[in-house]
Amino acid sequence: MSGIDVGEELGARAAQARALSLLRIRSRALAVAILPAAVAVVLFAAGAQGHLAGPAWDTVRWTVLGVAVVVLLVTVLVAVSVARARPAMSPTVPVPEEGAPDLYRLVRDLADRLDVPAPSAIALTPDCDSWLEDRTHRALRRGAVAAAEAGDAAPVLVIGSPFLWWMRVAELRAVLAPVVAGTGPSAHPDIAAARRFVRGLDASIADAAAGRGTVRGAPLAFAGWVSRLLLQACRDHAAEMERCVAAAASMRAQTVDHGLRIAAQEQVGLAYAGWDRLLTRVALPAWRMGRWPSRLDAGVVSALTELSRRDRLADGFALRLGERPACDLLEEPGVADEAASLLAARLFHGGPAESGPGWAPVDWQQYPDEVVDRKWRTEAARLHRVLDTLGVPRASAADPAVPTLARVMEHLSGSGGPGGPGEELAAGIGAAVAREEAATPGHGSPEHGGPGHGGPGSGAAEDPLDLWGPGPLPLFPLQPPRTGTELLADHVAAMVCCAAVDTAGAAPGLDWLDGPALLVGGERRADLATPVLSLVEDGDPDPLLSWLAEVGVRSDKPVRLV
Repeated sequence: MSGIDVGEELGARAAQARALSLLRIRSRALAVAILPAAVAVVLFAAGAQGHLAGPAWDTVRWTVLGVAVVVLLVTVLVAVSVARARPAMSPTVPVPEEGAPDLYRLVRDLADRLDVPAPSAIALTPDCDSWLEDRTHRALRRGAVAAAEAGDAAPVLVIGSPFLWWMRVAELRAVLAPVVAGTGPSAHPDIAAARRFVRGLDASIADAAAGRGTVRGAPLAFAGWVSRLLLQACRDHAAEMERCVAAAASMRAQTVDHGLRIAAQEQVGLAYAGWDRLLTRVALPAWRMGRWPSRLDAGVVSALTELSRRDRLADGFALRLGERPACDLLEEPGVADEAASLLAARLFHGGPAESGPGWAPVDWQQYPDEVVDRKWRTEAARLHRVLDTLGVPRASAADPAVPTLARVMEHLSGSGGPGGPGEELAAGIGAAVAREEAATPGHGSPEHGGPGHGGPGSGAAEDPLDLWGPGPLPLFPLQPPRTGTELLADHVAAMVCCAAVDTAGAAPGLDWLDGPALLVGGERRADLATPVLSLVEDGDPDPLLSWLAEVGVRSDKPVRLV
């Protein structure tokens, strides 16, 4: 037996031992619950045989019987609550076999090489991660055969959608090998039973936290309290069991594409970095404008290619692009990309589950005009509305009624910093943003990126296959709320960009790693932030005046707003 086989065997045995420890905790809890009933049976049996006679023992017998009945009723309540609680299920995009026969063939071939059961289905998640997810709970299945099927089906393989677009086919197979290898331990009856027990406890706690009114909420709260006690006793064993399962799966996967796995793991790290930049710098500004980029996964290829070009450490990664991408394993990659992109907006921003008024898709060709330019002009218009509210006079010009950059600079010059009109203006912008997001019921915060008001599917759903549940959206907000000073700096920079477009021939653009960009002479100008901060925080206009002179921007000329 090789070292790999020995390591895998040891890991599997350790996982099984931890699973048995979890099941023993369940057995002990059951034993404690039936102990009063057992004592009552002994007392009544003794009385029937003439032992322990007398009024005192009769009182003890009936008291213990009463306690036993109450304990059994409570046990049934908790057991039913745990059994009926729906475990949390990750929001994913299902991939039917007819939509990706080559991908299913790759995964099944991988399972055969690893000598483990093949996953029952494949789904995509808009994140740089992959895992197995058990969806055999009765509450997640339909039809009369649900009870018979529960526990028989293999887990679902969830694949990070950015992997499909960035990785080559061989790299994807190497990355999925240790994940697919995990179906072996999942099929072990003790490990499967232990996982169902822990998931049931976790789901019961979640149901209790959701609250269902006083009548139904009190029993659920008690069941949640008991489940929490049991889960605390199980936590260390469960964590160690999963660690041992992962170790055993990793050891088994050593036999598949071992030489390629190191290079593939490097691609995982690169994909994560590019995906994070794409979401926070490129997608988030569009989501705040009520638009969702419909080709995020294709965009991550452009972002990572640009990262490879800029980062010397990534030299050579772009050469891989000549090989077959893993997204070719899908019959309609564009459809899958669009579905994953909409799900990403739902998870990370809280947008509606479907397109509609104020929530429309945008492709990358339209992004500069429909997102960047609109973003700048919307923020510039908001800035001037707040100045009007504060009673700030228009800057002197041929037509004093038109908005100009000079008005903003004259107001902030020499008066920025703590306690000055810059702080007053920042507070006004923050209040305006709050009012506008409160009036936007269809998607998450347009400026702050905080939890939205939900949309279709954001509340508790009656469909047992609903993936969202009653929790607030977004589930994973990308950024914390921005301060008033940060908002003011963004609005002033937007006004400068509008003036550059209208008076100096500049244009809105898209940088794959940094998002909205100002193009001057076809080249990106990335040096605007520092002079804007000097004006906003210190009231010093000189750096910005120098920048405007260099670019050829006329601050006294009118700017078109939305």
